[in-house]
Amino acid sequence: MSTSANIGDLSALADVASKVRRAHVICLGLSALDQVWRVDRLFAGRSEKIKAVGYGTLGGGMAANASVAVARLGASVAFWGRAGDDAAGHEMRSAFITHGVEVENFRLFPDGRSSVSGIIVDSSGERQIVNFRGLFPEAAGWLPLEAVGRASSVLADPRWMEGAATLFHEARSRGIPTVLDGDMADPAVFERLLPLADHAIFSEPALTAFAGSARDESLAALARFGCRVVAVTRGGDGVSWYESGRLHRQSAFAIEVVDTTGAGDVFHGAYALAIGVGLDVRDAIAFSAATAAMKCGHAGGRNGIPTINECLAFMRTKP
Repeated sequence: MSTSANIGDLSALADVASKVRRAHVICLGLSALDQVWRVDRLFAGRSEKIKAVGYGTLGGGMAANASVAVARLGASVAFWGRAGDDAAGHEMRSAFITHGVEVENFRLFPDGRSSVSGIIVDSSGERQIVNFRGLFPEAAGWLPLEAVGRASSVLADPRWMEGAATLFHEARSRGIPTVLDGDMADPAVFERLLPLADHAIFSEPALTAFAGSARDESLAALARFGCRVVAVTRGGDGVSWYESGRLHRQSAFAIEVVDTTGAGDVFHGAYALAIGVGLDVRDAIAFSAATAAMKCGHAGGRNGIPTINECLAFMRTKP
């Protein structure tokens, strides 16, 4: 087991920030409209009513938040996904445009229904989420695969399996790195997508559900799918990953946590960008962990995402 310590060569990211180097990421998957209630405590698991001290509506979804993270960091990014041609779908599209995300291939289906989430966030930043995943066609034949050729990397979450498989196949054929956001999904989804993923980064609950355990040993067991890297994010306990026959660990960056909503999504977006510009895995994970930590210092899934330069400055202040 090795443990990350020092900051490596992040000059490629600095070049992206200064516009010396071009980077473009495609993020495919779930876009949801999040309705967020802020409370003093979470539900205890029984039938009960609790008082909200705050409420807001904002865009969410794993790949959607990842795309916003890439845009905020300072790179070019496109979101590919599905929603209904309804009020929620149009609100999400407008939010993407505001954040600088390309939406040409965020399709609003006339007969579809958008994904909507309800999120309860307590005073410590912990959360409970209920999600309606939406109703849309599964077919991915409409995706403009010729556009993959200008991507530095591609990222997909597991919510649209046909779309993710189609995107990953095309990226693999072009030698473009593929990053899988390993959130909760049926085993069949991972069995199809993992062989197409160069980098698979799980949440602890998703790794437990798929591999039977979130222990480091489970990462090594998943190497059978042929991924270059298999990782798990552990919140305040950092990140563990398996690469080239070895287990590694990155400690979490210390920060006063306000809200963990979207932290994993931000991590994935930052990681896809870092891998896309050629960082090695250790440096990409350190950069992504720092980006996610900075987001956790602010309320909301998309607030507090730093620019590249802000993140690099933050990393220089940390051991």
